[in-house]
Amino acid sequence: MSIVTSPSGPAANARPFLHGPELAAIGRVLQSGQYGHGPETDAFELELADYLGVDDVVAVSTGTAALHLALLAAGVAPGDEVIVPSLTFCACIQAILATGARPRFVEVDPRTLCVTAEHIQAALTSAIRAVMPVLYGGRAIDLTPVRDQLADRDIAVVEDAAQAFGSVNGDHFVGATGDLTCFSFDAIKALTCGDGGAIVPRNPAEADALRRARSLGVTATREERVRTVSYQVSTLGFRYHLSTLHAAIGRVQLANFDKVAGRRKHLWRRYATTLTGVPDVVMIDLDVANTVPFNCVVRIPARVRDAVHARLHAARIQAGVHYPPNHLQPAFDRRSYTLPATEAVAAEILSLPFHPDLTDADIDHVAAKLAAVVAAEHHALGHRDAVGAAPQKGR
Repeated sequence: MSIVTSPSGPAANARPFLHGPELAAIGRVLQSGQYGHGPETDAFELELADYLGVDDVVAVSTGTAALHLALLAAGVAPGDEVIVPSLTFCACIQAILATGARPRFVEVDPRTLCVTAEHIQAALTSAIRAVMPVLYGGRAIDLTPVRDQLADRDIAVVEDAAQAFGSVNGDHFVGATGDLTCFSFDAIKALTCGDGGAIVPRNPAEADALRRARSLGVTATREERVRTVSYQVSTLGFRYHLSTLHAAIGRVQLANFDKVAGRRKHLWRRYATTLTGVPDVVMIDLDVANTVPFNCVVRIPARVRDAVHARLHAARIQAGVHYPPNHLQPAFDRRSYTLPATEAVAAEILSLPFHPDLTDADIDHVAAKLAAVVAAEHHALGHRDAVGAAPQKGR
């Protein structure tokens, strides 16, 4: 059962997908009177760890909070630098800046929109303290060629797997390969808590540190605090806990996740089939056999991209652009970067509607409309060019 919680219809770029029992789960928690971190959160963490095949998972309030805490756990501090692709959501950069460190922007592979081991290797300096590969669209990244070098320099890998819950890296789920891995469970992710996130720690000591940091640095649990007249704050901390209300939603989502994962794979493959052979439209490769797709992104020629975007919206198809390059954002412009591949591909990408409520007919409609408007805009552009090149008549 799907409960519509955002504008209805296939035109929406993305929307939440609920299974039905979430309402009862929220009601149960409301009646309990425990809305902060509680047993529901603890149970969600255990279930996430069991699903991923890892020893522990630390649930937090958002994916951004997960990145921030993970960077701190990795020892990132003022004066350090973190390698990160420029083509990503700005939350990554804000999390880096929140530690006092600086981003060192790198290129992405235009075919996948992911950073590569070679990009990272070329950007290594003595100031680098961590690397933040972004698993764009849910696709896992193979850093094998640079792993030893990172380990020798004590450089941590903090995976931004916000879009990659359920995806596979080799023989393991993303999150189970030994890195500090961060997930997002916001409203439009494949697994949603309404809002939330999680971190897969590398060891028990790191898990303990993350749990203290998400709870304002307080060492005692809530149950322990109510039994005493004081408590101890041992470290820097934040109000980053995941509430029981959000955890209750997440537990229902996780129990039904495999159905959503299968649905997303099917819809992405449907797009791939319908867009095959369409002139000037190239899909970003998500390695769908190993990926739970978060989105469906295509590249179209830069000279028509903006006009195609506008034409699709006029037809009530909410195409999007994910993302504008961060090295060009005024808030993050600390140094001059030369990232030609990123800037070129950023002018070409377009995100098509993609969520589990879509039908095959919806996909076919969007694909046909995209093909039509790309062709129409090319024709219009050719006509404008021809008119502009025509000789001017005398008076």
